Amino acid sequence: MLSRVRYFFSDLGYWLKTHPAKAVLAVLVLGGLVLAAAVGIKGWTESEPDRAVGPAPQVVVRTEEPPDEPADTGFPAFATANTTRVAGADSVAIAAGVALATSPTGPGVPGPDAVTLVDASDWASAVAAGSLAAEPIGAPVLLADGDELSELTAGALEVLDPDGSETTDNRQAFAIGEAPAPADFRTRRVGDDGEAEIAVKIAELRRDLTGTEPNHLVIASSEEPEYAMPAAAWAARSGDPILYTEADSVPEATIKLIGEMPKVPIYLLGSAEVISADAMKEIEKVTKAPVERATNADDPVDSAIDFARYVDGSFGWNINDPGHGFVIASSTRPADAGAAAALSATGTFGPLLLTDGPRDLPVGLEAYLLDLKPGYVDDPTRAVYNHVWIIGDATTISVNAQVTIDELVALAPIESGRGGALLGLPSDSAGQGTQPESQKDATDQP
Repeated sequence: MLSRVRYFFSDLGYWLKTHPAKAVLAVLVLGGLVLAAAVGIKGWTESEPDRAVGPAPQVVVRTEEPPDEPADTGFPAFATANTTRVAGADSVAIAAGVALATSPTGPGVPGPDAVTLVDASDWASAVAAGSLAAEPIGAPVLLADGDELSELTAGALEVLDPDGSETTDNRQAFAIGEAPAPADFRTRRVGDDGEAEIAVKIAELRRDLTGTEPNHLVIASSEEPEYAMPAAAWAARSGDPILYTEADSVPEATIKLIGEMPKVPIYLLGSAEVISADAMKEIEKVTKAPVERATNADDPVDSAIDFARYVDGSFGWNINDPGHGFVIASSTRPADAGAAAALSATGTFGPLLLTDGPRDLPVGLEAYLLDLKPGYVDDPTRAVYNHVWIIGDATTISVNAQVTIDELVALAPIESGRGGALLGLPSDSAGQGTQPESQKDATDQP
């Protein structure tokens, strides 16, 4: 099998040599292909045995004939008709791949004005930095290994080649907390110690750069990262800052910033077990704006679904019908949320959903995706489609899970022409979101 993988790489040898600007992204993709060859189509059709996974193999360029077996191409682990995997083995690789996918460069196509650098071990800053990926700043998150930039991150920086702009105060990079600043970059350092304090500094930076107050504030838990993860995608979509609180008390830095913007509506992510009623009362004392819970589930998977469904005026995804993008990550890897945030700010904008294990999808996630399964009566070319970005390699979210996701979101014919019999009707009781009127009564829509 390894020899066939080497044959597959040989056809790419010339491309890699003549397109160095895309080499970093190629390594990430090839990493996914190699892993797929290892877990392979066997992993697609059989249960996957527990086994240790070694380091990613080196790319070997050979001159032999390319493989003629479909299994060696790495599909469906890299992509299916309705899913695309960012197959990094860790959050550092995920961030590099996402940045290159969302800010592709080429002749006449410049990269982003700036990038945001965060230490990979600092999940809270990575999540809060999602707001800097939103327009007009558009700075994707890259992750550092402590005080060093990995080869992948350094390579991504070289490809992205940010040049700064008036919007970024002529800065090419924002270094969050203790993240290292790239050599020869015009860099602005943001934040000190502490999750709440750094998140406040990120919010203040966005306010300074845009010259405007945010439309909303999102309050997330600094103690339970799996409940905070979905905030990164919304922040990248909207620019709304993320602030942190503990379960029973609100940090002084958070309270102070809320007091400076007393008319900005506030939304909490998490039930009273995650952000208590006492913490909510502390927030209400320093603001004149409404304070609402956007999610109320006691499980992080269900909480993410609640947030995807939620809508209150201009706040919330309101994803209660087909025709959307989604991002699915593992709740065990919180930094992946920040690394993947730019996917929700470009392309098929969509919420971050969570799975809690590498193999079987949670029942709630399956039900939600099936609820939004698109359909058509006569002409599939006129239908709407769902697309899912899967974050992590096959040890994080398995090939079997990816194939299940593809089937759940795939376009399907509606047998009766009424939509409900095959696809199911959206539930008006799931989550905290408001069900669109067009979905409540229509029986001839998918």
